[in-house]
Amino acid sequence: MEQSHLKDQVYQIIKSVPPGKVVSYGQVAAMAGHYGAARQVGQIAHLGPSSLPWHRLVKADGSMASGFIPGGPKEQADLLSKEGIKFKNNKVVMKEHQL
Repeated sequence: MEQSHLKDQVYQIIKSVPPGKVVSYGQVAAMAGHYGAARQVGQIAHLGPSSLPWHRLVKADGSMASGFIPGGPKEQADLLSKEGIKFKNNKVVMKEHQL
């Protein structure tokens, strides 16, 4: 798999996620045509430009990402809450907010 091509695709996908919606790592990988590349999406996210809305990237179960957001999972949840994202048991209600 061409890592730089996947990186560009991940950036475009994250850039396109509107406020009030979230995507999972695996979903981004699938949208980029790289099924099973969720870990690579995570690696790209950890090193990606801070100007992208990375806070909209969550785990498949709706839990917060693994600390690559400045301020950690709490800050990620706060940013999502400000966009109207609903939570249940500290996880995003995916059926309502998943892209």
